[in-house]
Amino acid sequence: MTTGALVQEVKAFIIETLDLEDVAPADIDDDAPLFGEGLGLDSIDSLELGVSLQKRYGLKISTESEETRQIFASTRALANFIAAHRTQ
Repeated sequence: MTTGALVQEVKAFIIETLDLEDVAPADIDDDAPLFGEGLGLDSIDSLELGVSLQKRYGLKISTESEETRQIFASTRALANFIAAHRTQ
């Protein structure tokens, strides 16, 4: 799978997992922050995403890691992490 295709998959995954209404994958900038001023996700959203990432991709992400901030920096960063670490 190409990085671009995985980024699109991650966008759809975020929308589906968090049940984001009125948001389409095209509305999410590949490099915009997922939290705060970008997509506007919060800590509860990060927990939901973490659980779903483990279920769908077999990934375990530590909640108390500086690396976690980098992983969830943007959809592109998350897609790169998935590509490098997924087991399914």
